[in-house]
Amino acid sequence: MILAITTAFILGILGSTHCIGMCGPIALSLPTINQTMGSRFWGSFLYNIGRVVTYSIIGLCIGLIGNSIALAGVQNAFSITMGLVILCFLLFPFINHLIGSKNIFSSFYNNIRSLITKVFSRKKYSSFFIIGILNGLLPCGLVYIAMAGALTTNGLLKSIAFMVFFGLGTLPLMWAVAFFGNFATTSVRKAFKLTYPIIVFAMACLLILRGMGITIFHPNPNSPSSIHQAVIECHH
Repeated sequence: MILAITTAFILGILGSTHCIGMCGPIALSLPTINQTMGSRFWGSFLYNIGRVVTYSIIGLCIGLIGNSIALAGVQNAFSITMGLVILCFLLFPFINHLIGSKNIFSSFYNNIRSLITKVFSRKKYSSFFIIGILNGLLPCGLVYIAMAGALTTNGLLKSIAFMVFFGLGTLPLMWAVAFFGNFATTSVRKAFKLTYPIIVFAMACLLILRGMGITIFHPNPNSPSSIHQAVIECHH
C-alpha cells in the first residue's frame, strides 16, 4: 500500500510539470471574485481540490474494474499489456495521429469544455470547485497513465488511494500556477516537458515488472513483520 501511494504521489509531483502546459491555461484563467490574496488562495485551493475529488471517483471506478480483472485471474497479463501499450504510444507517437481526434469520447469532452466555459462566468467560490471537478474529466495522457497504475493495484481502496495521492502530487505546482500566475517561462516549460517521457517510460516499466512478478523493493527479511509472517507459514 505504502509503495503504491508513494509511486502515485511521485508520479503526480513529477508529472505536474506536464500539467502546466495542458491545464495551466485553465488555472490562469480562473474567475476572480476580488483581488485579495485570501480570495485567490481559496479559489485556487478549491479548484485543485475539485480535481482531486474527480481523481478519487475515477479511482473508485477503476478499482471496481480492477477487482473484476483480479477475479478473472488475468491481472498480471493485463498489467504487462498496459505497460506495453504505454511504451508503444511513447516510442511511436504517430499512433496518436492514426487514431485521430475523432472518437467515441469526443462529444463527451466537448460537453465538458462547454460546461467549463459556462461556469467561468459565475464568480462564486463554488465555481472554482466545479471547474476543478470538470477539469479532472478532460483528456490527459498523465491521468491515463495514473489510471493504468491504479488498475493494477490489488483492491478497491488501493485504487482510490492511488488516484487520490496522484492528485495530491499534482496539487503543489498546479496550485502555485493558479495562485501566483504564470511564473514558468517558455524555457522552463520546455525543460519540464523533457521529464514527461522519462516518467511515462518508468511507469510503463513498473507495470511490466509488476505483471512479471518482479519487485524492485523487497521487505527486510529481518523485520518483525517478516519474522511474524515466517512463523505463521511454519505453523501451517
